[in-house]
Amino acid sequence: MTVTLGFAIRGFGGTIPLAYQYVPLLVSALLLGVPHGAVDHLVLPRSRGKPITRRSLAFVGGLYLLIGGGYAFVWFLSPALAFALFILVTLLHWGQGDVYALVELTDASHLSTRRIRASTALVRGGLPMVIPLVAFPEQYRFVAATLIGAFDPRAVGALDWVFTPEVRLAVAVGFGLLIATTLGAGYRRAVRTDGVRPWLIDAGETLSLFAYFGLVPPILAIGLYFPLWHSLRHILRTMLLDDVAASALSDRSTGRAFWRFTRDAAPLTAGAFIVLGAVALAVPETPTTVPDAVGVYLVFIAVLTLPHVVVVSLLDRQLDLWSPQRLSRSGT
Repeated sequence: MTVTLGFAIRGFGGTIPLAYQYVPLLVSALLLGVPHGAVDHLVLPRSRGKPITRRSLAFVGGLYLLIGGGYAFVWFLSPALAFALFILVTLLHWGQGDVYALVELTDASHLSTRRIRASTALVRGGLPMVIPLVAFPEQYRFVAATLIGAFDPRAVGALDWVFTPEVRLAVAVGFGLLIATTLGAGYRRAVRTDGVRPWLIDAGETLSLFAYFGLVPPILAIGLYFPLWHSLRHILRTMLLDDVAASALSDRSTGRAFWRFTRDAAPLTAGAFIVLGAVALAVPETPTTVPDAVGVYLVFIAVLTLPHVVVVSLLDRQLDLWSPQRLSRSGT
């Protein structure tokens, strides 16, 4: 599907108006995107089979206040550094999400060591973050300038070296080698563990996403990927931790499971919009255009992403995703 979409968009000559390319990203504010992290206060107790308590709620609330608030302060001090951190954190987070999906949903025995899981996470997270830099440098810089410009329009110049042909070529070669070595190492393990089918799923998804992000303009590509790939997979993960939603899924009552998730996510999704309003009022440069408004929205996403990554990392630890015990059950 990702490859077909990519060629379809190329078939239109890449002439989709920029205003339309922003639509999926804006819709993600209400549909799947923002809500996927709005149950962070519930997932850790559920993963431990414990009740939701004031202490557990206060713990996650504190993470968001301290880590998110601290990161928001970095945007005001050094927006170029904050943007670079946003790209790095998103790369790692989206990669860890795909590793979880491969291990849990496909029983990927070829991901049998920490090293190959880490390299797979770098590949999967790098596809949406690195490929557009190589294929669409002008649009990538435009997005960077939009986010950074909300705080200091001149600061984006600190990142100009990243968009030079020499750096992009080095990134392309290095990332291409990472993909090849990761898939190659995975294939060798898949053959030894009789797990070729999960490896084919992994390789097929990797190559499809490679083509997708190489063909689709990055604003549109991320706008579709964020809610429909990353967020949807994480929502499924949270549903499987909830006895009520998991029971509905086992009964093939997807609508009931999503309604349960929607109910759980609604309060903090609404609360997130208060944070968005605060960010919009706090930025030094008042947004006056659609790109400016989307830039503020992405800064808001960035502020929420860092504490969300901490919660997901704790969840990974709770599920022993990276531990020797877990690895031994995955085919070592």
